[in-house]
Amino acid sequence: MSEQNVPSLSRRRLLALAGTVLPVAAVSACGVIPTPQAPSQLYRLSPKSTFADDIPKVSWQLGVEPPLAPAGLNSSQIAVMRGELTMDYFARAKWVDTAPSMVYRLLVESFENSGKIIGVGRSGVGLRSDYELQTELREFQAEYLGGAAVPNIRVRINCKLVKIPQRIIIASHSFESLREAPDNRMESIVKSFDLALGSVMKKIVGWTLKSAAEL
Repeated sequence: MSEQNVPSLSRRRLLALAGTVLPVAAVSACGVIPTPQAPSQLYRLSPKSTFADDIPKVSWQLGVEPPLAPAGLNSSQIAVMRGELTMDYFARAKWVDTAPSMVYRLLVESFENSGKIIGVGRSGVGLRSDYELQTELREFQAEYLGGAAVPNIRVRINCKLVKIPQRIIIASHSFESLREAPDNRMESIVKSFDLALGSVMKKIVGWTLKSAAEL
């Protein structure tokens, strides 16, 4: 073999080696592509439409402020507590809106469904309200505490009723409901959220209308 053929053979060997390396690199690159995750299931809760017979019918208008909420609850994720000092969220399950926004909409609808008030809506948005309801969503989570096999659903809303235009607080109260879910299926847990929130909203509607009517 002549010396002139050596560079040519070397180049052919290098090209052959390059041909075997490229596919491996391509396979490695494909391996880092993330696998798509299943989308989250969205859940919603319901407004209330039945109330106690002793709720008075009023002729004034009510402005409702969107609920305040701590950062952990100001989310569309469904909160769960597995310890006294920790909070987490259920995987692949969300509310249709952030929890405070969803509760606000359902509360306004519940007031409307009562048929006991002539006007209710968001404060300061085209509504000349006589009273304002300020709310704070303090608890809205499933709880696996004390080694519980199934969760308890806790809903707690603090309310202040304010006289307009004086802006004087005429009544304040905290409403809470605790419901045990029948099992660990997400549908059962959401149904228990619906029952707990519904109980609290019924109490808020009755308390608000009675408190102002007694003045």
